[in-house]
Amino acid sequence: MKALEVVGETKMILSELEKPQLATDKVRIKVAYCGVCGSDLPRYFAGGVHSFPQVLGHEFSGVVETVGANVTEMISGDRVAVAPLIPCGECDACQKGEPAMCSNYSFIGSREPGAMAEYVTVPAKNCVKVPEKLSLKEAALLEPLTVAIHGIERINLKAGVSVLVLGAGTIGLLTVLALRARGVGEITVADLNTKKLSMAQKIGADYIVDPNEQPLEEYFKDRELPEVVIETAGSAFTQVQAIQLVKKRGKVSYVGTCTKEVVFSPEDFEKILRGELEITGSWMSYSAPFPGYEWLAGLRYMAEGEIDVKPLITGIYSLTDKEKPFDAINKKDSEQIKVLYEIHPE
Repeated sequence: MKALEVVGETKMILSELEKPQLATDKVRIKVAYCGVCGSDLPRYFAGGVHSFPQVLGHEFSGVVETVGANVTEMISGDRVAVAPLIPCGECDACQKGEPAMCSNYSFIGSREPGAMAEYVTVPAKNCVKVPEKLSLKEAALLEPLTVAIHGIERINLKAGVSVLVLGAGTIGLLTVLALRARGVGEITVADLNTKKLSMAQKIGADYIVDPNEQPLEEYFKDRELPEVVIETAGSAFTQVQAIQLVKKRGKVSYVGTCTKEVVFSPEDFEKILRGELEITGSWMSYSAPFPGYEWLAGLRYMAEGEIDVKPLITGIYSLTDKEKPFDAINKKDSEQIKVLYEIHPE
């Protein structure tokens, strides 16, 4: 089979590999579509993988080709999307039904071969069946959608609540879609990329703000602060802003992963105390029974037309394009949102 392998920093080759072996509790999937995630960028550009060579890809859909001897819940021909986390099932967190907190997990496309390949083998329990009315192209966005859903569900949202989403990247835009499906009130989105802000407005944001044109502090000077802030940008600056801009007794959900030091001034930190803020982190997208309600909800939202992810798919590539989608995403002020490798289309 053909597979893309990262063999060094900014080094990717198209290899001819043997089909992955099939264990008794696993299924082999003929990959249809595989997305490129922001977390894949350092794995390619900075060599941030656990070992070389590595096949990336954890956002994917496909068709079950073969099932292991002990698999009863899947059959050949099933259309599936796949949860990439492989929890150990034995640690305290797993026993409590908290798979994302597992202390000894594996991960498809990071710690073991992923889906930027014609075939991938995964545990049967990681597969969720895709309804016939939903395309496999859309289903490839299920994993990032579940991340957005999980970030929202980390806080108790009341109907009609006002929300500020910091960041209009893939997760930020999927958060907008999930918030709108959830039935919140006014949604404001802030980002420095005007094209992505336009997309946010197209898919359901009530207001968009470009801080280059108007700082958020100025924007909210004559407006009521939001009751909820969801930070998806992963910026040290916006992670502090989330505290500065939320209403007293408001809620903040941190979804974006920051790579720089985050520094709170005494005045900003005191806002947490004086405002009695509720603050939570959000890590991945799993609950019990595994892979969790996020995955079932995401499928239903898409299948029933409550969430339309198609506008977010901005680029389709083949495996022979190798690193081209990575370069397209990594450009400064890139207009790309979600790019997919099309491997075995329907």
